[in-house]
Amino acid sequence: MYYTGFADEASADFDLQLKATKALGWKFIETRFLYGSKLSDITDAQFEEVCAKLEANGIKFNCYGSGIANWSQPITEGPEKSYEEMKKAIPRMKKLGIPMVRMMSFAVKDLANPEDYAQEVFKRVGHIVKMAEDAGILCLHENCMNWGGLSYEHTLRLLDAVKSPALKLVFDTGNPVFSLDTRGNKPYKYQSSWEFYKNVKEFIHYVHIKDGVVSPDGKNTFTFGGEGEGDVKKIVKDLLQSGYDGGFSIEPHMRHVFHEEKKENIEELGYENYIEYGMKFMQLVDEIKKEIK
Repeated sequence: MYYTGFADEASADFDLQLKATKALGWKFIETRFLYGSKLSDITDAQFEEVCAKLEANGIKFNCYGSGIANWSQPITEGPEKSYEEMKKAIPRMKKLGIPMVRMMSFAVKDLANPEDYAQEVFKRVGHIVKMAEDAGILCLHENCMNWGGLSYEHTLRLLDAVKSPALKLVFDTGNPVFSLDTRGNKPYKYQSSWEFYKNVKEFIHYVHIKDGVVSPDGKNTFTFGGEGEGDVKKIVKDLLQSGYDGGFSIEPHMRHVFHEEKKENIEELGYENYIEYGMKFMQLVDEIKKEIK
């Protein structure tokens, strides 16, 4: 088992991303944004600088948190942007030894008729997975604002349709809290993290730690892991009891609500919150391990 996280939530400055990771005693970062862009899109000079700084600090990227087929890529538009990102990312992932890429299954705005897009989703995701498989890279589908994230049943259908050893799941504990379960008739209810997790558990390769609550008026509020409605402790305990030995990647999303402090320096706010989030989650895992014993 190891810890990692979206260190761009600590800072947009890569040096501070490295500093925050080392402050937590961690060896890994799930990279998302570097120099204001993605790993696939930074310049060659910036990429070489990233490689040098990683080596100098003894840090590695364990996963590329890409934008491939994500919530900003509607299924009603062409897939070329996602295909191109995968194509450009592969050689850089290979050079850095990044074994896996986070991806999604295209945004669906028409929640009343998601079945209309199923076959196109399967075709596109299959193409992306084949690109990764040919390169020896593992694709991890995230349950987020995408076709496969509409319910655990959608995720299972996606896995069944795109049969490949190069496609597994990254399960995000917090996303179900804020996502509607579109099965059945309106009004839709929010998903259950525990229900989603237990139905896809056998396919989970990696875990994102996020948490939060939705107020009666529909306002989303992110919390520390284990303090919201994402069943974080219950899920982590079940994983560890089942022998899970993969990564836990923190994704706080709390920069603007961190203790409701009035700080002018947003960068400082994010840096402090990222470290506190990581520390609290490690403490939670330690508590769970004691309970298991």
